Amino acid sequence: MAGRVREELSALAAIFCGPDEWEVLSRSETDGTVFRILTKAEGFMDADIPLELVFHLPVNYPSCLPGIAVSSEHLTRAQCVAVKEKLLQQAEKLLSEPMVHELVLWVQQSLKHILNQPETGSGSGQCTFAASTTVDDGLWITLLHLDHMRAKTKYVKTVEKWASDLRLTGRLMFMGKIILILLQGDRNSIKVSGI
Repeated sequence: MAGRVREELSALAAIFCGPDEWEVLSRSETDGTVFRILTKAEGFMDADIPLELVFHLPVNYPSCLPGIAVSSEHLTRAQCVAVKEKLLQQAEKLLSEPMVHELVLWVQQSLKHILNQPETGSGSGQCTFAASTTVDDGLWITLLHLDHMRAKTKYVKTVEKWASDLRLTGRLMFMGKIILILLQGDRNSIKVSGI
């Protein structure tokens, strides 16, 4: 491992020194180094979105791009892929320089803009009933109230399939006899009625 890479890894370990912020997953003279950084970035409505960034620095890094994986419980798979693609585009501009910290700073500052781009499939649930908040023309959040649910397991499976097919994210909440569905997704994926 080159001295510059060792220095970069030491600096990253010092910067991301909070609980579980930094972890080296593997280190090899032939395969390079794989590590994980947990950080937060500003997303929709100025809410902090936790991000897990896994970087693979090959042995010839920084002369070549690092491998990058992005995951978050708050983002869809398509959004994670879009963030990864934008990070790799940014990394191309930084070739031959240690770049991981720059990439983390960039994603912290740019996540909201990446998610607002139409090709990321962001957006939120549609408004069929209940309260809805419009963030912009593409992003909607809605809260649905269900009167009853006869076959809970089958119903939950159906709702999950619909949400997946429509690229929506959300939560199904049971509070005593109250059943709520909170959805976030592309406005065009939801039939808007009653508005």
